[in-house]
Amino acid sequence: MKQLTLPLSLLLLLIAGLAQANPSLIPSPPNLAASGYVLMDYHSGQIIAQSNAGQRLEPASLTKMMTAYTVFNELRAGHINLSDQVRVSEKAWRMTGSRMFIEAGSSVSVEELLKGMIIQSGNDASVALAEHVAGSEEAFVTLMNAHATRLGLEHTQFTNSTGLPDPNLYTTPIEMARLASALIHEFPQYYPWYSERSYTYNNIRQSNRNLLLFRDDSVDGLKTGHTSAAGYCLVASAQRNEMRLISVIMGTSSERARAQESEKLLNYGFRFFETHRLYAAREPLSQMRIWKAETEQLPLGLAEELFVTVPRGQYGDLKASMRLDQTISAPISQHQQLGAVEIRLGNELLAERPLIALQDVAKGGLWQQLKDHVLLMFQ
Repeated sequence: MKQLTLPLSLLLLLIAGLAQANPSLIPSPPNLAASGYVLMDYHSGQIIAQSNAGQRLEPASLTKMMTAYTVFNELRAGHINLSDQVRVSEKAWRMTGSRMFIEAGSSVSVEELLKGMIIQSGNDASVALAEHVAGSEEAFVTLMNAHATRLGLEHTQFTNSTGLPDPNLYTTPIEMARLASALIHEFPQYYPWYSERSYTYNNIRQSNRNLLLFRDDSVDGLKTGHTSAAGYCLVASAQRNEMRLISVIMGTSSERARAQESEKLLNYGFRFFETHRLYAAREPLSQMRIWKAETEQLPLGLAEELFVTVPRGQYGDLKASMRLDQTISAPISQHQQLGAVEIRLGNELLAERPLIALQDVAKGGLWQQLKDHVLLMFQ
């Protein structure tokens, strides 16, 4: 591969911050009273702060994020509908812990059950949804774990739809952050439910247990959890201007503590870091010479938008470069990887993304192929 510097026109965004001559000093992350935590930027996926982020911990009701994600997938596939009426089983009705207070034998819509699970953290709603989707909670759990595998959550295992204690139920802070990111990205139409502060069902009004929704207008989700073994947990997401952060706090001592520690983490991220979009999806970043083709030049770009998160004041220090495959001959298929883009801050590699062909390129005529064959002999 050959190393190239991106054209100046494509680096304008990167050098726009050069006017800031003295980069801001970035303090260490706050010390948090938690078993494990992580702070991740939603758009770039970069980790801003962490402690025991890969440690296996009990998720408690954070489990319901995967329950919701699984139900949302069934809605997207058309297997169920929000208006479906779900007959409440005795098992669902008898669930202990937090509940939305559905009654055995009654019919409740999927939409009502989702709100009862998301806003009120109803264990009864979780089981009712699981039984409606898969026939039994046990069968539903296999769907949950299949989605976890598909999302690359290698250190997460679910044993129920509620998060009630089980020795084989576990996850990690970083994998909960990735699940939250997938949920927000794939299902924006349902995400606003996570910001609702209360929900009333059966004439019983219950408040959302996420205290940050009442303290910080930038916070719009996501899920709380608590058992005696797991402690108090909170996955929170907040957006200020165009920057969205996801924080995961697991194993704190109280409902108040999980909110306070999450608030510290979010404020740290927003105060000392910034996220920028460098390139759009399918934006031509370079032209590549293609041999033995009907056209000599092929535009290259990225399959998805590229964001990076950097300490405030250091945006102008970013450097972008490309690695391109050499001596590429037709045919070329659209989306075929032909190199990579690298974004560095000093010696640190912040992001690396594949450079792909933005269009198909067919073989040229016989004369073109013969001519290029001769030229390549002298390359």
